[in-house]
Amino acid sequence: MEVFGSKKNRKEFYVRMKLLRIKRGKSEKPFSFRYFKWILWVSLSFYFFATSLGNRRPKPTSLEPQLGVLFDAGVRQQSGSLVQLRVYVYELPSKYNSDWLSNERCASHLFASEVAIHKALLKSRVRTFDPSLANFFFVPVYVSCNFSTVNGFPSMLHARGLLSSAVELVSSELPFWNRNNGSDHIFVASHDYGACFHAMEGRAVADGIPEFMKNSIVLQTFGVKYRHPCQDVQNIVIPPYVSPEKVHSIRSTLPVNSRRDIFVFFRGKMEVHPKNVSGQFYSKRVRSQILRKYGSDRRFYLKRNRFAGYMSEIVRSVFCLCPLGWAPWSPRLVESVALGCVPVIIADGIRLPFGNAVPWSEISLTVPEKDVGKLGRILEHVAATNLSSIQRNLWDPQVRRALLFNDDVEDGDATWQILIALSEKVSQMGSQV
Repeated sequence: MEVFGSKKNRKEFYVRMKLLRIKRGKSEKPFSFRYFKWILWVSLSFYFFATSLGNRRPKPTSLEPQLGVLFDAGVRQQSGSLVQLRVYVYELPSKYNSDWLSNERCASHLFASEVAIHKALLKSRVRTFDPSLANFFFVPVYVSCNFSTVNGFPSMLHARGLLSSAVELVSSELPFWNRNNGSDHIFVASHDYGACFHAMEGRAVADGIPEFMKNSIVLQTFGVKYRHPCQDVQNIVIPPYVSPEKVHSIRSTLPVNSRRDIFVFFRGKMEVHPKNVSGQFYSKRVRSQILRKYGSDRRFYLKRNRFAGYMSEIVRSVFCLCPLGWAPWSPRLVESVALGCVPVIIADGIRLPFGNAVPWSEISLTVPEKDVGKLGRILEHVAATNLSSIQRNLWDPQVRRALLFNDDVEDGDATWQILIALSEKVSQMGSQV
């Protein structure tokens, strides 16, 4: 594990030491040679000193020189709030992260924000190679890539053990975890019930958040407005992962403001008999009610089977239903916004990501679960009144950008929003000192 930087840093340190060491035991050089070296040294010293005076800027914070473009954007958008932000990314053994990328799905499925955030931070200007300068410490463990050979879904059974092993490693080899009991350490939990690491709510609540993570910061897709054991930790609600390349590809062929010939769209799991083998009702029966009520309604384009090109259907739709599944959140939220289809959120109490950057009340509709039987009437009313206003807000490029993760941090994108949230925590910590 490298602690203080890259090979380049070590090389520079070696060169400096080589230049500074006293050379003993060697024969004396001729006087003229030593005199020439002295003149050369004085001349170069004067040149660099004069240059530094000419380029001198007002005294910056110790963090500013490494921020570059991201620093400038931070000043422009957030009054310099990113200036103080420094994140140290642990260089863990490959079994914790990169080994999982042998399966291509790992970096592209709906839980892949754990991979995307890690990639972006590695190249981000807020990254520091000196942990003594860090405000936060990112622990890059991919726990969503253990795909079941039975149904293809990610299995979370290994998550707690893998994370516990990573914490044991960083806490035993470096002092920073123990310094604050992990309270400045960041994990990603992009699964149904976040840091509870289980797809079924009952089991997730029973297991709870692992004890070793309870003081840390969790970036998680799960969020509700009421008290819930699976968000009883410092957390930032993040969007599920949707491939920006796929979005750009669809938008290049069908612009968001093109004609939309589907009034209401939904493609996904809709059970005729929603009670599963565990005795629980999928989607709290909401999706089944939608199917029964509107399955034969020509205004509703409802499909239960999978289709790889479903994004081309979203970009043709006016309204996209985003009902809860096992958990309240859904990738349809991001897909709908990214492709200009008005999200119809049917998930009571859901807490949506990046509320400061995404004006959810102005770009989406929220329908209570108990009112799904009135969907047709509600959407017809919106279409006849303020649909154009909602679409105008929805089609703002900044809104779409805020919900998509990129390999490099881009001004205003999803990783950028996370950094802004972290920088606010830095400000809060500073005000409490």
